[in-house]
Amino acid sequence: MSASVLKSTVDTKSPAAQKNHRRIVDLLTQLKNEEELICVGGGSKAVDSQHKKGRLTGRERVKKLVDLGSHFFELGIYAAYEMYEEWGGAPGAGVITGLARVCGRTVMLIVNDATVKAGAFFPMTAKKVIRAQNIAIENRIPTIYLVDSAGIFLPLQEDVFPDTDDFGRVFRNNAVMSAMGIPQIAAIMGMCVAGGAYLPVMCDHILMTEGSGLFLAGPALVQAAIGQKTSAEELGGAKMHSQISGTVDFREPDDESCIARIRSLVDKMGAPNAAPFSHTKSRNPLYPGEGIYSIFTADPGKQYDVRDIIARIVDASEFDEYRAESGETLLCGYARIGGWAVGIVANQKKHVQTFARGSDQKRIEFGGVIYTESAEKAARFILDCNQNRIPLIFLHDVNGFMVGKDAEWSGIIRAGAKMVNAVANSVVPKISVICGGSFGAGHYAMCGKAYDPRFMFAWPTARYAVMSGDAAATTLAEIKLKQLEREGKKVDEKQKKEVYESIRSTYEYQTDPRYAAARLWVDAIIDPAHTRDALIWALEAAALNSELREFKTGVLQT
Repeated sequence: MSASVLKSTVDTKSPAAQKNHRRIVDLLTQLKNEEELICVGGGSKAVDSQHKKGRLTGRERVKKLVDLGSHFFELGIYAAYEMYEEWGGAPGAGVITGLARVCGRTVMLIVNDATVKAGAFFPMTAKKVIRAQNIAIENRIPTIYLVDSAGIFLPLQEDVFPDTDDFGRVFRNNAVMSAMGIPQIAAIMGMCVAGGAYLPVMCDHILMTEGSGLFLAGPALVQAAIGQKTSAEELGGAKMHSQISGTVDFREPDDESCIARIRSLVDKMGAPNAAPFSHTKSRNPLYPGEGIYSIFTADPGKQYDVRDIIARIVDASEFDEYRAESGETLLCGYARIGGWAVGIVANQKKHVQTFARGSDQKRIEFGGVIYTESAEKAARFILDCNQNRIPLIFLHDVNGFMVGKDAEWSGIIRAGAKMVNAVANSVVPKISVICGGSFGAGHYAMCGKAYDPRFMFAWPTARYAVMSGDAAATTLAEIKLKQLEREGKKVDEKQKKEVYESIRSTYEYQTDPRYAAARLWVDAIIDPAHTRDALIWALEAAALNSELREFKTGVLQT
């Protein structure tokens, strides 16, 4: 069985390639330093306090729980980044989430970090837990909760408590996951108070360590409410819940024995149903992933061939390109990643020479722009992938759809609507990676967050907005200057430049991938060289869900 092997002849030693390499390495170094600070949580004093109670920190628990030598694929580490600073911040939103191997099984971990405000739920904490649960629901991933939380962060209760993506949704998801047959194990390894007490009790297995507490109201609140004096242990300790209330399935003396028990339970879980997707033995790409550093450029004025990126991600660098000579600013094709069959839709950043639609006149199509032919090709390719049960990978570096008279006459809106319809109604797993820009309707067509990708990743070079910073700054500055003129204020060139730069800096800050990750618009900012690894994690997780609903698109504008 033959497949086309991508040949990559990029000169990684050229000055331009070296410049690209240095820029990405600098960004990765900055991210690594920031992530190390986030991993410290509430700081050394909070860590010492946790240890004095005889408890491990959340990250120490994760390290002991996962299989020895395996990698914890963390999701949402930048949640709440640069938020809640008036309250001292909430690194990682005070909760650790991600995919791990436990006894060889892929599981979702949701672990409170009690070093951050005693594990209290900020608004983004609830959203991060819900996002992890939603990933588990979509992919049928067994989920383990390590609970150590003081409950809702009361000063911000109005943003944590009432809405559909707030605190109560966590318990609703517990119930839904249980009904769907998704295994859930909860270990109470500290405080579990008020509404938060429902989370572990709505799971399949409940473990509790000595010295932990599980109650709807603590001793102080009980005394204030009904005048009853009682100790925390008598009110809701592990012994009481094990011997009297019968709430706890396993009482454990400490964190280590509790973690050992969790592993023993996971070891006995039944096997998942067979995946509906094609899978063979994994083969490494012919080119090292680190080469992406030299190839990729986020400079909108520069070009690169996305095939050189794909060659460093897919198995054996083999890629069956679909309609290679049509709609060339969008690459579509079949490949394998980690042995899993995938369909890839990728923005081509090279300008291409082609013929004008319905004419023999040559024209240049700009890389990163979706033209009518590109959208129609991609829509058909997405339909084919759904027909053949092939998961979809989207690699974003898109400026948007082409505009202008020629584009409108060619039916760009109709073609774009067809592509968006195909993406929206797709039933196979969709995984998106924002490599460079992802702007406007192009972001939607390439399976943006609103189109239910199972996972959404971003490179540190990603930019994510309605339009680029320069374009937005020019538009908004012009509006601002006209407003000042209407007010009778004279504006000189220096002031015009200041207005432009002020708007541009604000917009650039908001298009940074860390800003998106802080709000969970992306699940993880990944090292471009590790894109293949991230996609394999995502594909293996997606394969746990053996159910695919019937594929229907409804009305397509043809």
